[in-house]
Amino acid sequence: MLGTCPAIAFTLTTDPARAKSFYTNILGLEFVNQDDFAIVFNAHGTTLRVSLVPAHTPAEHPVLGWKVPDIASTVTALGQAGVTFERYPFLPQDELGIWTSPDGSAKVAFFKDPDGNVLSLTEA
Repeated sequence: MLGTCPAIAFTLTTDPARAKSFYTNILGLEFVNQDDFAIVFNAHGTTLRVSLVPAHTPAEHPVLGWKVPDIASTVTALGQAGVTFERYPFLPQDELGIWTSPDGSAKVAFFKDPDGNVLSLTEA
């Protein structure tokens, strides 16, 4: 039923100015608009609503991710922009923080937005 309908992605923020700056200036998403409920971005054709909330406990797993053509260069560029990539003791990660899936079909890196939401990059 929904297979032909565009998806809308959501995440949360307690600090709209900080979130807007991060998603626009660091991640390079196109700002669409902001109201009393959310900051809206165009994420390459997918609507991303960063909902404004008074309090937030981030999930411990990724809530949003991007498929990228070259994960090493993307991680390097984001690192130069101030993004810190997460290190997990249960995942073998390379010097950039990139984990390669056991079958070698995907490479994944994890980072957090200013509200602690875990985001990911995947090269597959």
